[in-house]
Amino acid sequence: MGQTADSSTSLMANAIRALAMDAVQQANSGHPGAPMGMAEIAVALWRRHLKHNPANPQWHDRDRFVLSNGHGSMLIYALLHLTGYDLPVEELRNFRVLHSKTPGHPELGITPGVETTTGPLGQGITNAVGMALAEKLLAKEFNRDGHAVVNHHTYAFLGDGCLMEGISHEACALAGAWKLNKLIALYDDNGISIDGKVAPWFIDDTPKRFEAYGWNVIANVDGHDVDAVDAAIAKAKASSDKPTLICCKTAIGKGSPNRAGTAKAHGEALGAEEIKLTREALGWTHEPFVIPEQAYEAWDCRHTGLAAESAWVDAFEAYGKAYPELALELNRRMNGELPKNFAQTAVDAVVAAHTKGETVASRKASQIALEAFTGALPELLGGSADLTGSNLTNTSHTPALRFEADGASNGGRHINYGVREFGMAAIMNGVALHGGYIPYGGTFLTFSDYSRNAIRMAALMKLRVVHVFTHDSIGLGEDGPTHQSIEHAASLRLIPGLDVWRPADTAETTVAWTMAISNSIRPSALLLSRQNLPYAPKRGLDEIAKGAYVLAEPSEVGMKKAKAVIIATGSEVQLAMRAQELLALDGIAVRVVSMPSTSVFDRQDAAYKKSVLPAGLPRIAVEAGVTDYWWKYGCAAVVGIDTYGESAPAPALFKHFGFTAENVAATVKVALGKKR
Repeated sequence: MGQTADSSTSLMANAIRALAMDAVQQANSGHPGAPMGMAEIAVALWRRHLKHNPANPQWHDRDRFVLSNGHGSMLIYALLHLTGYDLPVEELRNFRVLHSKTPGHPELGITPGVETTTGPLGQGITNAVGMALAEKLLAKEFNRDGHAVVNHHTYAFLGDGCLMEGISHEACALAGAWKLNKLIALYDDNGISIDGKVAPWFIDDTPKRFEAYGWNVIANVDGHDVDAVDAAIAKAKASSDKPTLICCKTAIGKGSPNRAGTAKAHGEALGAEEIKLTREALGWTHEPFVIPEQAYEAWDCRHTGLAAESAWVDAFEAYGKAYPELALELNRRMNGELPKNFAQTAVDAVVAAHTKGETVASRKASQIALEAFTGALPELLGGSADLTGSNLTNTSHTPALRFEADGASNGGRHINYGVREFGMAAIMNGVALHGGYIPYGGTFLTFSDYSRNAIRMAALMKLRVVHVFTHDSIGLGEDGPTHQSIEHAASLRLIPGLDVWRPADTAETTVAWTMAISNSIRPSALLLSRQNLPYAPKRGLDEIAKGAYVLAEPSEVGMKKAKAVIIATGSEVQLAMRAQELLALDGIAVRVVSMPSTSVFDRQDAAYKKSVLPAGLPRIAVEAGVTDYWWKYGCAAVVGIDTYGESAPAPALFKHFGFTAENVAATVKVALGKKR
């Protein structure tokens, strides 16, 4: 006799439980509780609703799935293995082993089918909001009557931890405001975290909270009833103007006789004896990592996945015949390719900045560059965390994004994120992960602290995301030390894989933008001034893109061979230039090097680096920030600031803290062993 539906779903769910407890036991590390507790939820979503093709994990119109509670990584690994992805059982045996495809938390680019790196709780659901936003905006931009070529859902699993993290509030409030009806989150409401039952410290009325955000809420769903979860997902998919939260009541570690429903199932292996008892309780008679063929057959999504993608390919071909230019443009953008004319657009913008030589704040220089780039690149999707007029992230090509009562967007390209820096940063990661847009967003540099973990995640995932950080120093003046960045530039430079740019004028700012847009495997942070900066005359423009270059030789002030090198960034380049003139009056020749990006300069070959910073010449760095970072360049002295700032007009602050040409010149003299 064939299996009944109930016995089939039970077999499928128990296959997840078995793989999860076996892999965690083998590694003696991990979290078996969430996979075991969410097994039926996974059956309902992955086998009855999720549109995906195991043979092509990057298919453009697939549904996106995010395991926000990434500690439960064996859930997604089991699902990918069972449904037919290129993840053999040997990789599950190697869970948490060096260089395996099954790391401790899901990682982008390691495991086929993993859409984003999760682990820092709350960021997964926030990435999902970004993905759903990208889908909605692309659909508005590219779909035509009878041709819905962008038409997929974004699903996220999340737990109590994600909901306790403040970022979930930032992101989910925006999801409601944006009416992301194709975003469906399934909440594993098991009432347990590492410290035990959450009731003493997590008393939120989660359904009411999400209703207040403008979400549909389907509450009190039995998370161990596949049909009930299936029905809830079907209801959620019918929403036309709201995202949906499905609250699934579950028992963590379901199936374990002694650990189900307890914190002992959360973050440690069940143990050999408890696994033996769990197998008996589930009626699971198979050896570790052995899955019966009936379970594989029930889970296999290869044929349905191929059929779904094939149907979309046929639909896209029809779209291409009806709208050939749109089809080419959508493919270009989803493939992350820049327009063929981008290089010329960038050259023209840099040359224009150089020719005009304007004295403006670098935040304004950024807006001037963006005016050119947003006109040429429709994929640039901007925004600001309630500081648009200060960050200057909007242009004539990027009207404010708004949503009608029915959920339709107006096609705007500048997002008002509100005062939500962390949420903005992680949503931008989700937008970049989805594809089709290059996101950028602005706030004050000092608030990069709020965004930092999402910036780190962008670097870890190699995402093309651009952070516009204005008000980059004590130069913002009267707002005082709470807003004045001191350690932030150095701190951001310590993030591996992040390019940090602190440009000195309009040309350097335009080059910084060019590099940020061109680099498809690195996020970038642009640190920009509030105050006006004079244009620094240049002999050429090409070497700016190398991160550091010789801005002024001694010959430009009537001197010969340099005795020292002044390295400066951003607003302090003008001080270095003036100090060069002062030193020349005393017969001291120095070279001025502008170093807008230390990380880019560090990647240059040894010959170029030596040509900019010759051996044997004392180096003096000048930057309105902490001094520690600059010793790596073998500096003899650093003019910086190792205390917090003060509240006063910018000119008074620069003088008070020693950021004057006279002090720079005096510091050079001391480094050369001369009297001040």
